[in-house]
Amino acid sequence: MDIVEPEPLTPGRCQECEADGENAWAHLRMCLTCGHVGCCDSSPHQHASAHFRETGHAVMRSAEPGESWRWCYVDIRLG
Repeated sequence: MDIVEPEPLTPGRCQECEADGENAWAHLRMCLTCGHVGCCDSSPHQHASAHFRETGHAVMRSAEPGESWRWCYVDIRLG
């Protein structure tokens, strides 16, 4: 069975930061459940972690060019 990754909802942009008129994120992360794109924990608003807390979607990946690592918020583990 092939695992299908969702398409990013807002490629190259943090969904919430953009809605608030901000662009001060450090790096972007994409939810592997729904495709939500949020800013990382080094960013002022940490929207990727907030997305996990609000939805329970536990696995995300880096949305940075050339990076392919994943993170599980539940297991606190890099993959």
